[in-house]
Amino acid sequence: METQLVELDLADWAAATPNDDWIAALEAGKVLYFPTLGFELRPEERRLLTPSLLAPKVRNISLDAAGTLKGVAGDEAVQRTTAAMVGRFRAQATQLIHGLLPHYTPALRLAPTSYRPAQVETRVQSWRADDKRMHVDAFPSRPNYGERILRVFTNANPDGVPRVWRVGEPFETVAKRFLPRVKPYSRWQAKALRSLRVTKSLRSEYDHLMLQLHDAMKADLDYQQNGPQQTVPFPAGSVWVCFSDQTSHAVMSGQYMLEQTLHLPAARQYNPDSSPLAILSRLTGRSLV
Repeated sequence: METQLVELDLADWAAATPNDDWIAALEAGKVLYFPTLGFELRPEERRLLTPSLLAPKVRNISLDAAGTLKGVAGDEAVQRTTAAMVGRFRAQATQLIHGLLPHYTPALRLAPTSYRPAQVETRVQSWRADDKRMHVDAFPSRPNYGERILRVFTNANPDGVPRVWRVGEPFETVAKRFLPRVKPYSRWQAKALRSLRVTKSLRSEYDHLMLQLHDAMKADLDYQQNGPQQTVPFPAGSVWVCFSDQTSHAVMSGQYMLEQTLHLPAARQYNPDSSPLAILSRLTGRSLV
């Protein structure tokens, strides 16, 4: 399988500039990998590198665009230090994206920034929620009508432990493989889900197909084991960027990661025809939103 990783030599968050080849690779579902673009922790932030920072029954810590911090166990000083660390990562991650992809800037919508101090290997989840299984991201309760999910990750592990991913085949190949197994879209069922408040808005056929692909990939144990894939250990101190709704991926191990999600309308890409919405519309022969 052709590598889905594009390694880039950038050591300064503020020095990113657009490059046609990088942009085309990202919009084709590849992962942009920056091995020397580390997120520097301040001395007072090193005490935040413990899973005990998580509040009870919480998987991740998050900081929203308004500055509201959720998921932290600790006094006001701990809360303040955590918010400052996560907020600084958000500023650097968005600066990186604005530099790499300036055409996106006016259309980007900022999602909460997360800090994940828990160890991936010890998480116990249902098969649908298990991110150790190869998948593309899709939201069961939040239809997005083809809006893109752009993510910036950094491995902040203090002990040099990598965050290990598996990265799979291109999205169109995945779609061609699994679309024949997909259940047909039902508008009345989508209306029922909305009226029962299972979904926040009416689930479009696009959102239905993305969820079906997500579930079909995770349910196919032979594909998980033997499907085309490469194992990628992202070292401590590295950064990587991808469209997680398009990049087939699984998170196998690691601890202490920060992540920034940004949403982008598919029409505002450099090449809208490379989006999952365009690919699925082409493969099904109809409008999906």
